[in-house]
Amino acid sequence: MSIFVDDDVLRKVATVIGGEEAVQVAMALKKFKEATDDQILSYIAEDAETEIKLNDVRKILFKLHNHSIVQCDGVRDETTGWFIFRWSLQLDQVEGFIKNQKKRIIKILQERLDYERSHDFYYCNTPECERLPFEDAMEYVFKCPTCEKLLQYFENKKVIDTLENKIAQLEKELSE
Repeated sequence: MSIFVDDDVLRKVATVIGGEEAVQVAMALKKFKEATDDQILSYIAEDAETEIKLNDVRKILFKLHNHSIVQCDGVRDETTGWFIFRWSLQLDQVEGFIKNQKKRIIKILQERLDYERSHDFYYCNTPECERLPFEDAMEYVFKCPTCEKLLQYFENKKVIDTLENKIAQLEKELSE
């Protein structure tokens, strides 16, 4: 799987990690190649639509760092003795992040698929009500606990097919 990391892909990944403010931080870093948190804040502050604080920028940088999307180099300032942290994007790590997310989603979908395959469901055909597995339906004497209508067998083949197709699609994307 090889992903071309354009602005759109970077925006989507940043949104998943930290929302709209993370998108602003990531795009600022893409422009600068390497920047301090103050430089990033100044760049974002030029866009008068947002009011982001330095502490928020730092939190986002650490979130991105935890996912290896950005790296940080610290250098001690000779005059003040303080550390100056310079941040940069690691676009080559975005592909790994996306792969890990797809693997996580496959695992969740597989658990749901196993659940769907191993249970019979009953439903009252009222959109606001939930379908119930056989065991729960039996406890309620096959009456909906919400609307008290009679519960009927629910054929979940379409749900199973949809889950199988989505898993297959994601597995195919991972193997490319």
